Formats: sequence, structure tokens, C-alpha cells
Amino acid sequence: MTPYDDRDPDIRRRRFRPIPVRMLVPNVITLLAICAGLTAIRLSIEGRMTLAVYAIVFAAALDGIDGRVARLIKGQSKFGAELDSLADFVNFGVAPGLMLYFWQLHELGNAGWIAAMVFAISMCLRLARFNATLDDPNKPAFAANFFTGVPAPAGAITVMLPIYAAFLDLGRWPAALTAGYTLLIAFLMVSRLPVFSGKSMRMRVPPELVLPAFVAVIFFIALLISYPWYVLSIGTVLYLLALPLGYKSYRDQARATAAAAPAGGEVSSPPSAPTMASLSEPPHDDDRPGRLH
Repeated sequence: MTPYDDRDPDIRRRRFRPIPVRMLVPNVITLLAICAGLTAIRLSIEGRMTLAVYAIVFAAALDGIDGRVARLIKGQSKFGAELDSLADFVNFGVAPGLMLYFWQLHELGNAGWIAAMVFAISMCLRLARFNATLDDPNKPAFAANFFTGVPAPAGAITVMLPIYAAFLDLGRWPAALTAGYTLLIAFLMVSRLPVFSGKSMRMRVPPELVLPAFVAVIFFIALLISYPWYVLSIGTVLYLLALPLGYKSYRDQARATAAAAPAGGEVSSPPSAPTMASLSEPPHDDDRPGRLH
């Protein structure tokens, strides 16, 4: 009997071991996000760009909650982490790139297709770098509060700024300007720019602020539904303007850590892209955080 013989009862018991429902819930949310991303591609092909943008925003919202749901119900898994990474590539790399191409970039011919393709590839590289450096033991403690480069959902939301502007009757950007802006966002995603992640923010709400927090969330959702293009445009501009603040915060914390380190101690450097040697190493056996962003 070979080690992989299906007749081995022990192997059969391991293979068909029941999976807790709590392990499935985050993956179902991720699959719903993939459905939204693929639907956005179809809607953009059909020229229904408004609904296509809504689908991407919905996918971004699902991406923001699936990881939190997984941690809340202890449903993290390596399978879920890999599925979430693939979903991010489709929803925030392929879908926005194709949407921009079908909407305007096709006017530039091959140049427009190259811009859309570079954006999608940059998203793929950004996610691969995130996965490769997730368990980096040399990363300083404060670096956990920062992303290296613009994260996937933010990249997808910001790259569609030309579409928001057109829906606000501000006029279409020139196709060349849209292509240049797409390449700029692609560069920001694969850059070494430290971007504040917000993970260090306290998730607990004081009792006296529970009701105001509910009102604030409902108010924001109402604004997004009633004035989507204003909210998305203003949010995109503010996010881009805030990027230097994340860089400054990282530098300040790096200097403080270096000043507090003993003489001769190792000083952590800013986030860097992984080397080819690190990319070729096999993944570790320990569990990674269940959701990737």
C-alpha cells in the first residue's frame, strides 16, 4: 500500500474531515467580492459604467469586512488568505484596468491598452510582494501599521478618478492624461512608499460614543448613496494628498526607534521590495493572517 493509497482509512478520515462553518463564512464573502468584480467587467463592456463603478465599490466594501469577520469568528485559514489575494487581483487590478480601457483608454489604441495592462500587472506584483514579505522577521514593530505602496482596494478606487470627474459633469480628461494618471497610480502601488494602514487605530468605542458612531456611519452611507461621485472624488483627492503624511509618520517613527536603539544595535530601514532569493524561498508552515489587503 502506497503512502497515498485512498484505501488507507486514516487518509480518508483526514481528507473528509468536516470543516467548521466559521471557516467558510469569510470565503463566501470573498467569493461574493469576486462576483462583484467580474460583474463590473461585464457592465463596463456593455457600457453601463455607473453600475460597474458601484460593483467595484461593493467589492472594496466586502474586502474590508471579510478579514475582520474571519478574525472575529476565528475563521482564518491559508486557503482563505490565498483566495483573498486572488480576489484582490481580479477585483482591483483586472476589473478597473479593463473598465478604464473600455471607457476611454481604447481611444489611444495600443498605448491605452499598455496603460491598462501595466496597472493590472502592478496590482499583481504589489500583492505578490505583500505575500512574500508578510512574515519578514526583520520588519520593525511599528512597520506593521504601514503598507508598502498603495494597497489594492485604495488603488482601484483612486485610479477611477477620471470616471468620477466625468460623472460630475466636469468634462472628460484627455485620454493621454487618463493614461498618465493610471500609470501614476500603478507606480504608487509598486513603490516603497509607506502608506498608513490604520491598523493601530483602536477598534473599541466608548459607551457614550456608540450611538454617535452609528449615526456617523449611517450618515456616510447615506452620503455615498445620494452623492456617490462627490464622495468618491473628494475621498480620492484627500487620500492622495494624505500620502505624504504616512511617509512622514513612518520616518518619524523610524528615527525614534533608531534613537532609542542601543549603540551598535541594528536600525530598521524603510520597507523594501523582497530580493529574488527571498521570493524563491518556500513559504513557511506557520499560519499567516487569514486575510490579505
